[in-house]
Formats: sequence, C-alpha cells, structure tokens
Amino acid sequence: MSGAEAPVAGQRVRRIIHVDMDAFFASVEQRDDPKLRGLPVAVGGSSLRGVVAAASYEARVFGVRSAMPSVRAARLCPDLIFVKPRFETYKEVSRQIRAIFLSYTPVVEPLSLDEAYLDVTDYLAGGTATRIAREIRARIRDVTGLTASAGVSYNKFLAKLASDQRKPDGLFVIPPEAGPGFVLDLPVGRFHGVGPATAAKMGRLGLRTGADLRAQDEGFLTRHFGKAGAHYWRISRGIDHREVRPDRIRKSVGAETTFFEDIHDPAAAAEALAPLAAKVWRHVAANGIRGRTVTLKAKYTDFRIVTRAHTLPNWVAGEAEMLGVARGLLDSVLPDPRGVRLLGMTLSGLEHGAEEPQDEGQLKLFL
Repeated sequence: MSGAEAPVAGQRVRRIIHVDMDAFFASVEQRDDPKLRGLPVAVGGSSLRGVVAAASYEARVFGVRSAMPSVRAARLCPDLIFVKPRFETYKEVSRQIRAIFLSYTPVVEPLSLDEAYLDVTDYLAGGTATRIAREIRARIRDVTGLTASAGVSYNKFLAKLASDQRKPDGLFVIPPEAGPGFVLDLPVGRFHGVGPATAAKMGRLGLRTGADLRAQDEGFLTRHFGKAGAHYWRISRGIDHREVRPDRIRKSVGAETTFFEDIHDPAAAAEALAPLAAKVWRHVAANGIRGRTVTLKAKYTDFRIVTRAHTLPNWVAGEAEMLGVARGLLDSVLPDPRGVRLLGMTLSGLEHGAEEPQDEGQLKLFL
C-alpha cells in the first residue's frame, strides 16, 4: 500500500480491535462504592504533592485529568472526591478482562491494565470483527460491571483512534476504504504517539491536522522529527504495518507523564515519581519480569531531555526499591531554574534479554 490509498483488492486485510476500558481505576472505585456513583472522583493522593492517577468522567467535565497535580485538580473541581488507589483490585479485574480477550483470539497485545490490541483476522468463525468487538464489550459488562470502548479497523493506529471516537461505552468502526480520509481533519494531538511537546512543534511548522502532515513529503518530516518522521508520514495516509504482538519480549518497561504545570520543587517531583513506579511495577509483577537498571528521564521547560541511570548488582527487589533509586537520581536533575515538564522512569536490563528492536523495544505506560 502506498500514498493515501486503502488496501487494494486481493490484499489481505487485517481485522484489528482496540479495547480501552472507560476511566478504569475510577470506574472500579465507583462500582465498588455506590456512594461514589455519579460524583467526580479522582484516584490518587490528595496531599499538596499528590498526583491524579485517574479521573472519573464526572471529574473530567471540570478539566481534571490523569497526571495532574492534586492541588490543581481540587481547584478545578472543589467537590472532587479523592480515593486511594487499590492496584491489586485493578490487577484482578484486568485479569478477568484479559481472559475474555483470549477466549476470542490468542493474538492479544496488552498495552496496560486497561487496554489492549486484538488481531481477530484468523479467528472470525464466520462472523465479523465488529460483531466480536460488540460481544467483548457485552461480556466485560456482564463479568465486571464495567464499560469498555472499542475501535475496529485494518491496522493498530486506526483501531486506537476509533476506540476514542465514542467514549465512554462506545464502538466505532473505520473500514479500509475510509481509513486514509478519516485522519485528514483530525488534530495532530489526537494521533497516538504525538505528545504535547511534539504537537506544539508541529503547530509551529504549520502542521495542525492530518491533512497538513500528508501535504509534506517524508524528507521534510524526517528532517524535523528524526526517525519518527517516517511514522508520521505513514499514519497521515492511514498506513500502519505494525503487527499485534502477543509474545513480544521487552527490552525495557517504562512510564512517563507530562505535567500541566512545570515542576520546580524537588520534593514535588519525587512525589510525582510514585505513580510512575507503581505503574511500571504492576506490569513487571504481572509478567514475571526482573530488571537491574533504573533510568530516570526528565524534560525541562526548554524541551532539553536528560537521562540518569543506575544499575544495581542484583535484581530490583520491588516497587519501593525502584522508586528509591529513581528518587536518588532526581538529585542530579532538580533543582533547576528551568523546571521540568515531563518525568519518566524505566526498568531495563531485563531477565529475558534482548530482542529485535521495534518501537525501541520499550513498553511505555502513559499516565
């Protein structure tokens, strides 16, 4: 497939489903405590240095979002109810959801506790991917009492875009003939993998929509965005050849978050690392991974990125040790007059060794 064309006749078209739970952590809390239903809920700490890990849709109406400092969230929504996270509960619900996925196809690529790609191309059993997505959503509701949104398309990029179209509790399909045109009017900030800093850079270059990206040749995008430029060229045309990889061996597992307000206080930054450590360690524990190297990533307000790493003589023993190492590395990053707009944490040197790189071989879990 080339240019802005959909898959041609005779070409094998994949059927990809992206399932994303709706406000997962917050929805679990509202399910388990009826008094919280219909109210604005934030999962996370309510202290001065706390960070929102998840927000209910009632809270999002006020502008509350994950990774937002709790103090700012409380200002935006004075009636916001803070609930301490229960990660073991979320993990158990995630296992229930994963079992539902695997009853339809073995080709499941989890992205986090609450979302995954499914390739059902060879597992349609005389039906359609849309029917399977509809059944999966119904079974998730029956088994867990929670709602999920799903997107169906011929590649991962479009399936993920589709799952966002009718949130919450929605299903959206982008057929092959509609894929290339679907992205034209979308803001670049809606593209998975285009964060706030990249979207701002694109804006300065006059690239605000999918159509703006498609108007540029691959050389222009590569000059300004490095190897990601080729990816942007392809997705602006509805092209994504990445496979759903259920057995992918990771070289590293990382989480990062971009702050709504720049952080200058080292203590506040240290507190903000806690949900990152929790998210990384949930994946590590769930998949039996062990690692020795903890890396801290920081992006300053001038967009300069620095990384600091420490390798332990033995496997990292647990979430607390990983967090402690990362906080120790923070001393070389802050205080700094520029402040930081992004922090990330990665565990690498994993037990199961190297693999052929794809997406730099790292699973990123965005808060």
